[in-house]
Amino acid sequence: MPIRTARSKDRPAVRGLAASLGLDYPSMDADDFWIAEEDGRIAGICGLMRRSDCQELCSLGVAKDSRGRGIGADLVRALLAETPGDIYLATVIPDFFEKTGFSRTSVYPESMRKSPEWCEGCRADRCTVMVRQA
Repeated sequence: MPIRTARSKDRPAVRGLAASLGLDYPSMDADDFWIAEEDGRIAGICGLMRRSDCQELCSLGVAKDSRGRGIGADLVRALLAETPGDIYLATVIPDFFEKTGFSRTSVYPESMRKSPEWCEGCRADRCTVMVRQA
């Protein structure tokens, strides 16, 4: 399945898939995304948010009818291959991300600290911050 960086014409479909999976956020149009294409549609997305003090992998998601084939891991690997430097993420599925090269960490940039506004509706006790160090 082809994976590539999203172009401006892909933005509506990226936002649509993100919204359908509950992964959209107000500033996502300013961030870089990698997409997996299948039969002329976007089957998966993976975003890179550049914060003031770090880079964060965000909004990894695969359309429900395309799951179970490794598309999510392929998207993460594509993002990592094309992005120099340390990359952080916050997740409730750390075992998945360990398989793609991330490690759990208790030392992370200020922008990765939890706050009620940052992860509204998320259980902070289940959230793990991880890093892929360059």
